[in-house]
Amino acid sequence: MATETFQASRWTKGNHLFATVIEVTDAAVVRRKRSWFTLNEISIHLSKVASVRIDTGLLWSDILVESTGGSDPLTSHGHGKADARRIKELIEAAQTRGAR
Repeated sequence: MATETFQASRWTKGNHLFATVIEVTDAAVVRRKRSWFTLNEISIHLSKVASVRIDTGLLWSDILVESTGGSDPLTSHGHGKADARRIKELIEAAQTRGAR
């Protein structure tokens, strides 16, 4: 599976200067959030993903990826609806392949 990258809209809160990026690889889901001097990166291995929740508003969607390890969930807001659905599809497809 090729790595796919999804960037949040700069029109949403917290994403004006440095937009949040979610990357789905064949091994993990990674969220990168930059600020002026730091880079906050959270990753969850696909085998450890417990659930993926999408909260859809009028224009933007919020994504919540929970892990089975009980650590903090991976959250991101300001993604397009199609991007949010694609992220969920990629994670579920990778989990299905891993379960075989």
